[in-house]
Amino acid sequence: MQPSYLETPQGRRIAYHLTDGLSPYVVFLGGFRSDMAGTKALHLESWAQSRGRGFLRMDYSGHGQSSEDFLDGCIGHWAEDAFEVVSRLVDGPVVLVGSSMGGWISLILTQKLPRKLAGFVGIASAPDFTEDSMWAGFSEAQRAELLQSRRVETPSEYSDEPYVITRRLIEEGRDRLVLRSPLPLPFPVRLLQGTADEDVDMSVALRLLDHADGDDIRLTLVKGVDHRFSTPDCLALIECSVEEVLERTGA
Repeated sequence: MQPSYLETPQGRRIAYHLTDGLSPYVVFLGGFRSDMAGTKALHLESWAQSRGRGFLRMDYSGHGQSSEDFLDGCIGHWAEDAFEVVSRLVDGPVVLVGSSMGGWISLILTQKLPRKLAGFVGIASAPDFTEDSMWAGFSEAQRAELLQSRRVETPSEYSDEPYVITRRLIEEGRDRLVLRSPLPLPFPVRLLQGTADEDVDMSVALRLLDHADGDDIRLTLVKGVDHRFSTPDCLALIECSVEEVLERTGA
């Protein structure tokens, strides 16, 4: 199926698929350089449709079928894209399911849309990764190259082509950090993390668990699972986590 499109106030054209159904809607937010046609997004869409549950998936600008060039993007742009899509397309409450960078985007939305959030499921959530993973992991030579050339290339285990990290991504990300100030999450939260994840160390999940403030926050560690978190058992665990959050909202 061809996606629908929403134009943001910033002029970006965002591709999305919306399935009408029961509220709260489940909204899937993908990761860095991912798109809405990934295994987890499509699996959750099928799950939601089988239960008559409203569901929304989207591509940030510079990702998938949305407009703009990826290298022109930054965390703030992608959070704006998600904000516009969620706030304009879904009238009622939502449960956000954020994978990797989508977990960071989700946590930003909890601050921008506090009355709309009914719950959150984070899958290998990567809050503040531009600062704590990318910048902190660069050598002095890479930092110098980034500052001088405004970009640096790093290897990718998911593609033959390297990741290109822009200076704008790093510097703009510093304005979106969520682990340096209070992070109230006053709704059911389920965090899922593989212990063999080489992209987002499980220490990030533990830090998020410790930092977030809420009465119903749980972390599940899955031994031996990597960052993809998309084996049949992992997909079933994601389903169960979303169902548990929905149940706790009274849906």
